[in-house]
Amino acid sequence: MEHLSALVKEQSIKSFQSAIQKCENAWIQMNEKGSNTTLLEKRLNALKVGLAVLENAWNEQNHPYTSDELAEARIILKGLVSTIKNSYAKSKPGSPQRTLLERRKKSLDLAIQAIDDFCGE
Repeated sequence: MEHLSALVKEQSIKSFQSAIQKCENAWIQMNEKGSNTTLLEKRLNALKVGLAVLENAWNEQNHPYTSDELAEARIILKGLVSTIKNSYAKSKPGSPQRTLLERRKKSLDLAIQAIDDFCGE
């Protein structure tokens, strides 16, 4: 994995933590309404895997995920990158939303790279 500053690593970890928290809150609300939460559960799991892989790469923290789980998470994270690109294109330059999207995309790209490095791709 490329050499990154401590700030980029910290922002990436925080970005994942924020996304996970937002998904968990959305899951609670959707579950209370009886909505289908399958897609959200898959995204939430993929975000948790992505965070664990980054923590493994940068802080040498072990993770319990198998190669199959990593491969599935990678696919979902790639899909989230596409979603973020679409939102980014609609956001205003210099807006807080655009900054958030930039950081989230960077963190997802780094997690995908870390999964590839971990799996030897």
